[in-house]
Amino acid sequence: MSDVAAPVVVTYRDEYREHFAALNREWIERWFRMEPRDWEALGDPRGTIVDRGGEVFFLLGDGEVYGTCALKLHEPGVYELTKMAVHPDARGRGYGGVLLRAALDAARERGARRVFLLSSQRLEPAIAMYRKHGFVVTRLGPHPLYERSDIEMELELGAAPPPDAVEPLAAGSAG
Repeated sequence: MSDVAAPVVVTYRDEYREHFAALNREWIERWFRMEPRDWEALGDPRGTIVDRGGEVFFLLGDGEVYGTCALKLHEPGVYELTKMAVHPDARGRGYGGVLLRAALDAARERGARRVFLLSSQRLEPAIAMYRKHGFVVTRLGPHPLYERSDIEMELELGAAPPPDAVEPLAAGSAG
């Protein structure tokens, strides 16, 4: 994958459905194992996320899908950031941060007051990125929804993003 001068984030389109599944399966199967909730979301992102008030985002450049993530509506004003993945050949370019900022901007536009996420402490770069964007740990230890989850983080959206979380996209930046 080549460097993208100006990647663009788009919302869900059926034509990118298989990329949502493939990108997420890659990291899940590399580090963990697919679980029933994964199969459900990846098999039908429109039905399980978009049609229920959430959104799926894709980072596109040079005709390729570089990454994806989703906002899943849990209750009015509360979204879960979920299924974030960047293509292995595009990692380390800040694309995770681009997707995260797009998702948080969309949550704010929808009037969300809080975004939370479930992750694993094994995914140190991801945890560092979430912290950089203002997420704080709210729970450590096994989680009832995913076998792999041992950390829950949240971000209250009343405040502006941390200043260092809005740096311009640059090749080689973390994310």
